[in-house]
Amino acid sequence: MPPGPADKCDLHTTEESFYRVANLLQDYGDVTCLHSAIRQSSSYLVNHPDHVKHILVNNHQNYNKGPGFERVKMLLGNGIIVSDGVFWRRQRRMIQPGFNRQIIARMMDDVKACNLRLLDRWLEKAKDSAVIDITEEMSELSLEIILRVLLAGDYDRILEEHGENPFSILTQDPSRDMKLVLKFRALSGIIQDTINRRREHPTDSEDFLSSFMAAEDKDTGEPMTDKELIDEVMTLIVAGHETSAGTLNWAWYLLTQNPVEMQKLVEEIDAVGFENIPEFEQLESLPYAKQILDETLRMYPPVWLFTRKAIHDDKIGDYDIPAGTDIFITPYYLHRHPDFWDAPEAFRPERFTEEAIKARHKFVHIPFSAGPRRCIGDYFAMVEMQMHLAMVVKKISLELVAPQTLELAPDVNLRSKQPFEMRLSLRQ
Repeated sequence: MPPGPADKCDLHTTEESFYRVANLLQDYGDVTCLHSAIRQSSSYLVNHPDHVKHILVNNHQNYNKGPGFERVKMLLGNGIIVSDGVFWRRQRRMIQPGFNRQIIARMMDDVKACNLRLLDRWLEKAKDSAVIDITEEMSELSLEIILRVLLAGDYDRILEEHGENPFSILTQDPSRDMKLVLKFRALSGIIQDTINRRREHPTDSEDFLSSFMAAEDKDTGEPMTDKELIDEVMTLIVAGHETSAGTLNWAWYLLTQNPVEMQKLVEEIDAVGFENIPEFEQLESLPYAKQILDETLRMYPPVWLFTRKAIHDDKIGDYDIPAGTDIFITPYYLHRHPDFWDAPEAFRPERFTEEAIKARHKFVHIPFSAGPRRCIGDYFAMVEMQMHLAMVVKKISLELVAPQTLELAPDVNLRSKQPFEMRLSLRQ
């Protein structure tokens, strides 16, 4: 058994657990045994990339979702983030084709349009050096983007029918308590209505909902049930919104605090030569923008703690893992492991050049998890965020309004406790 504290200890996605994890890793190392006060089985806190690889990749079939996902399931239903086993594999196979590169490339028109509307507003504000809440702005932008690539023209119909965006509760209420869960699940009726309309009046929309509705199980030829469709759509709304919103919020904070890196990004974008909007193919000519996002995800991964549960006995290193053991993996601290990262608290996008990535342990950077359960939307999220940075930096400069103290809010997602206020100005 690994070393660990004698007192009872349970970890949750809370501020108290966040700082306790730091102390446990310091006191006991990369594998810590915790004795639960609420469950019969012990828990292991695992923070070494070799062990992470074994659990998430090499022997992934021995591990199901662990504790903590009950709360997520109440919000999302049984979508691919929380489902397990045969059902999860079926859903993953059916959903995967909708995330191929060609479809995402065509979705970039919606991403550009959303950013153009934001940019028009910001350009007017920049003339007067206005101050904006970048945290709120990124949340609203990311929500609009994911809803448009999910629902295409139905999104505008929903806005017209409701007089507002009914899904905006996700941006207005950062808590994920039962009140929010009930409000959000009530919105599933809007998705059901959209599914019914599309069956009555088929469209040629190339969006995620159309892809999901057209998908068939390769073994049975059966499509998803309405409940399955709704759960996957609701999952994508939340996951697609929160990942991008949080990462862009942190990226702007880091860039405004690191002017050298900001200037390198400006120079890269200017060198590509687009006038207002880069073409999708031009994003490949913006490697430094991607490095900035990768480094942001290293420092502030959207999910700072997640779990697995051992189905059968297993072993990592010198330690036995009895069946039923809960495994806690913490990307936030893995991404700061002093054995694998030099000056881990420093913002250094050059950590993610091709050469640096090849020289480093592959599983010491897992912002989207790893293995078969790696986030299905990771590629879309990255190109969506690259497009945003390129379009904004081309025209506008941002400056953090000081003083602002950085405080973390380590809930299910890792947020900043206070919003970041930033002053806009026109780039000369």
